[in-house]
Amino acid sequence: MIDEIKKDAQARMTKTLEALGHAFAKIRTGRAHPSILDSVMVSYYGSDTPLRQVANVTVEDSRTLALSVFDKSMIQAVEKAIMTSDLGLNPATAGTTIRVPMPALTEETRKGFTKQARAEAEQARVSVRNIRRDALAQLKDLLKEKEISEDEDRRAQDEVQKLTDKYVAEVDKALEAKEADLMAV
Repeated sequence: MIDEIKKDAQARMTKTLEALGHAFAKIRTGRAHPSILDSVMVSYYGSDTPLRQVANVTVEDSRTLALSVFDKSMIQAVEKAIMTSDLGLNPATAGTTIRVPMPALTEETRKGFTKQARAEAEQARVSVRNIRRDALAQLKDLLKEKEISEDEDRRAQDEVQKLTDKYVAEVDKALEAKEADLMAV
């Protein structure tokens, strides 16, 4: 029973870390990376479709993404979707290829993105702590039902706390890496 609670907590904490990774991927740095466009949705025959499903995104050079749209009639829709996204990018169409230059980040923009990254990391930390709280509540219920002893409860609480500390440290490490990436000129 205790092992199930710990495994569940660990699985949920891992998902929180993955979600943080996805959130960090949406925060753009000065370099071109295809994952920057993951959040862009294109109106494709009346339904919103992820950009990756209507175009091939490649890195042309360190500051430019190149998109090859599968359906040539969708070029305008893809271009419009990139422009209307909140990423601040201006695509340029050259025949069948759409190029998306990454503007250089100003110091102010970098600080704004760093602040956004810190907020995402804090959200992840809170999520990890909420998972810990849920696990401890489940342990307390087991103790109340006399399914485990007080020693087992205390030992399990310590293990859940160590798990929490480990994942909070991983969140901090991911934030540190993202901040270093954002502040690199």
